Amino acid sequence: MEHGSIKDPSSSTFSFAGEDHTLANSVRFALNQDPRVSFCGYSIPHPADARVNIRVQTTGAPASEVLKDALQDLMLMCQHVRDTFDKAVVDSKVSDSVKAMKFKP
Repeated sequence: MEHGSIKDPSSSTFSFAGEDHTLANSVRFALNQDPRVSFCGYSIPHPADARVNIRVQTTGAPASEVLKDALQDLMLMCQHVRDTFDKAVVDSKVSDSVKAMKFKP
């Protein structure tokens, strides 16, 4: 849910239900990589409430568009990490099977 001003689309607060520091800190990191972002931060209103508020202020671009771009960048980063991990697992299994096949003279 977006809480922002119609008059100023360059600053908004986005509320994510059912999320915690894991997503919020990752989104904050991705947003802070974007040169269009002048401020980004997050808060959790109450520890018992599974909700995160992320505040985005930009240099002029609509905050919702900048957030969408950051989320897409974050998905690409996660996919890269997953692909790298999967490749390392396959390489490790191949290496282990080759080591098991070597015979001592």
